[in-house]
Amino acid sequence: MMLRSLVLATLCAGILPSVTLGQSADTSSSGLLVELNAIQDVDGACRLTFLIQNQTGTSIDSAIFETVIFDAEGSLVSLSLFDFRDLPADRPRVRQFDLSGRQCASVGRALINGANTCTVDGSDSDLCNKALTLSSRVRMELLG
Repeated sequence: MMLRSLVLATLCAGILPSVTLGQSADTSSSGLLVELNAIQDVDGACRLTFLIQNQTGTSIDSAIFETVIFDAEGSLVSLSLFDFRDLPADRPRVRQFDLSGRQCASVGRALINGANTCTVDGSDSDLCNKALTLSSRVRMELLG
C-alpha cells in the first residue's frame, strides 16, 4: 500500500509541471494577434498583408482599426480605416490593404492607432483594443 502511494505521488509530481508549462504556453499566445506578414508593390500601390489570429475565445463580428502610415523619414503620410471585417475565434484570417500612390520602399512604419469599430455579438466591445498584440515579419515596423 505504501509503495502504491509513493508511485502515485511520483507520477503526480511528474505530471503537474508539464500541465503548468502547457497552460503558460497557451496563455502567452492568447489575444488578438495582428502580424504585418508581407509588403509588395502592386500596380502603383504598396500592398500590406496582415495575418490575424483571434485567440481571444470570442468571435469578433467587425473590427476596423484606425491606421496611420509614416514615410521612411518618419513624417505622417496618411490616416485610414482598415476594415479587418469578421474575425472568427481560433481561426486565422489574412487581410490586404493597398496604399495607393506609394511604393513600399517609401513607407517606414504603420501605427495601429486603436479600434474605430469593434463589434462582438452585435454590440460595441473594447476587446479589440484590450487583446491587441502586434508584430511584423518585414522590415516595415508595426506599432500600436
